[in-house]
Amino acid sequence: MAESAVNDIPERFLRKKKSLEVDKLFRALVKIEGSDLHLKADRPPFVRHRGRLKALDRGPIDDEEMARLIFPMMDERNRKIFNDTGGADFAHTCEVDGIVWRFRVNVLQQMGHMGLVARRINNKIPRLEDLHLPVLLYELCKFDQGMVLLAGVTGSGKSTTIASMLNWVNQNYYKHILTLEDPVEFLFTDDKCLINQREIGQDVIDFGIGMKHAVREDPDVMLVGEMRDRETFETAIHAAETGHLVFGTIHASSAPSTIGRILDLFPQNMHAAIRSALGFNMRGIVAQKLLPSILPGVQRVPTCEIMTFNPTVRKLVLEEQDEKLGDAIRMCALEGMQDFTMSLKGLIQAKKIERAVAFEVAPNVDALKMALKGIEVKEPGIL
Repeated sequence: MAESAVNDIPERFLRKKKSLEVDKLFRALVKIEGSDLHLKADRPPFVRHRGRLKALDRGPIDDEEMARLIFPMMDERNRKIFNDTGGADFAHTCEVDGIVWRFRVNVLQQMGHMGLVARRINNKIPRLEDLHLPVLLYELCKFDQGMVLLAGVTGSGKSTTIASMLNWVNQNYYKHILTLEDPVEFLFTDDKCLINQREIGQDVIDFGIGMKHAVREDPDVMLVGEMRDRETFETAIHAAETGHLVFGTIHASSAPSTIGRILDLFPQNMHAAIRSALGFNMRGIVAQKLLPSILPGVQRVPTCEIMTFNPTVRKLVLEEQDEKLGDAIRMCALEGMQDFTMSLKGLIQAKKIERAVAFEVAPNVDALKMALKGIEVKEPGIL
């Protein structure tokens, strides 16, 4: 997707006026249109381009240079977090040819050495219609209440998809959107919506306090970032139960497996209550992966699995029959649901990806082969 030349980044995000030594590497990342920068001691810098890692043409980084590159990026708060925990997350800005770019940075400690992984954030939020996503995602944006989760591994495009969905709401409804992020990634500009973005550590001390404030700030739509622990999910589902539309991300490999991933955050004696909360408040789970594209001018396209919470899915979740959720998705294809096999078949037929790429990532190669031959696998009844 193309980046914008418009540079509307607020002054508060331009704290680092002085060009840092590490910015040379960030500029290289931007110029080759890479998505991620990796710094590891005793290795040259690596960048991820079109989904694959490649080394930059320079020598390895020793510990002294690594410290010289990383420490000037961190303020006092993030240095303390790094010293106390062995890792820190924050945003960094760098000017490239007159345009200020933002990066989501993670500084880490591994085997006694410092390291860094940074994700380049698009200056412009892509239009939802430009992301090659199923039309059902528009419907998930139209709810007044409930929860919508984007699932996938790191680098699967979850944050971009959610940003595009929120911006679609911004362009079509008169609502208040509130985000709690660590750190803030995409920067929104008010259109029809009023949008407030709060950064953990910068605007509010922690996520718990931010959520406590949020219920008093009259939001219609909330982004609560990553569901990484029990507290985050509990506060998010409470917000959904009390009349808000809540978006979030979670690390899970598929839409059905997301249910188990959430339950793993809680003790066994709470699972029934969590299933009930999910059954009556979850509106949809979208799992996605990014694949190399063969479309002109498009680097990668998503393959998506979509599970909405219709009566069939809700019944299975409430009755602890998660193993039948995949069958339910296939059975409800006419409602717009799809599994990864159906998505990959569509991408191949639309000539958006190579067949070899599809078979490489297919969760069930035989099912994809049959689907491409027009053979529909008949599943047993699920109710």
